[in-house]
Amino acid sequence: MVNTTTYAPELIRDKAAGDNAFYKRGIITGLFSGIFYGLYSSFCTLGMNSGIWAKWSAGAAGLSAFALVYLIGALGNGLNDSFSALWALANTIKNGKIKDFGRCVASKPGRLIIIGAILGGPVANTAFIIGMAAAGSIVAPLSALCPAIGAILSRILYNQKLERHTISGILICLAASLIIGIPGALTADPSSHFGLGLACGIVAALGWGIEGCVCGWGTSLVDSEISITIRQCTCGILEMLVIVPVFAIMSGGHGVGRLVVTGALTDPSVIFFIISGGIAFLSFMWWYKGNAMCGTALGMALNGTYSFLSPVFCWLIVGVIGGVAGYSLPFYDWIAAAIMALGIFVIASDPKSWSKKNKEAI
Repeated sequence: MVNTTTYAPELIRDKAAGDNAFYKRGIITGLFSGIFYGLYSSFCTLGMNSGIWAKWSAGAAGLSAFALVYLIGALGNGLNDSFSALWALANTIKNGKIKDFGRCVASKPGRLIIIGAILGGPVANTAFIIGMAAAGSIVAPLSALCPAIGAILSRILYNQKLERHTISGILICLAASLIIGIPGALTADPSSHFGLGLACGIVAALGWGIEGCVCGWGTSLVDSEISITIRQCTCGILEMLVIVPVFAIMSGGHGVGRLVVTGALTDPSVIFFIISGGIAFLSFMWWYKGNAMCGTALGMALNGTYSFLSPVFCWLIVGVIGGVAGYSLPFYDWIAAAIMALGIFVIASDPKSWSKKNKEAI
């Protein structure tokens, strides 16, 4: 008979080491989701500033102010998510998981992912578009409250423990987001729709916070490639078949909708949306996977680095490479970047572990 007592401490240490390695991989996954979120946002923005989109903005098609803000914004978002859904489906088919996709859609985790996708896609994204149009850049830091909302919900629903250093790091990242968004808001002229814009920013934060919490749990039960396929298909279908037609009717009728959709799909600038859709597929897949690996609070905070990375990549890809004016970065964005890096370090590294390592070294 083997004396298991002798091996128990070693087994415990091996398990702890494995858990720690899994946790660290989750942190890296969450960081990559933020990096790729910034990249996909920049290519989507480049597409909406190129070709026929630039002509629409210049008034060539005679679109109303409402159509230019809401219909065109919803169309850009819908095209990105639709192409992202095609990338996700192609990846699922390539890896022989299409049958699993069909089974998972009908399962409880699959249905929860669909609900989360609706709240985080059509609802939150549309609220964000309206909020930005109504209240300006103050909506961006408001929407960046989603990690805090996700952390609170994960504590209530899943009893996920929040360490002090995790909470402190999240607050530091939120402070960095405020540094990015508030200066633009202070220079903006509040309109009669300012209150609506702020409310929409909160709705966006709630939608993304709930999505990250619900879909992170769903991805712990469903393969991340399948869960993101469910998410992107749900968003693409609803945005192109519901949100865009509704805004088209409000902009003057179905004829306006057909005009802009046909124009966008046949213009060479569509290549930028194909690229952004592929990058978005990776970003959201790693977001879900990161949430499942290291917890909703940490995963969403790491993904929240997009609040700085999006302006950086837009500056490089849209401003420098694309030659579109208005995408230079003010000095306070770089200050916010340093603060955000500090926040991520605080989230990912428990100060208690430093003292333990020092004691072990002695």
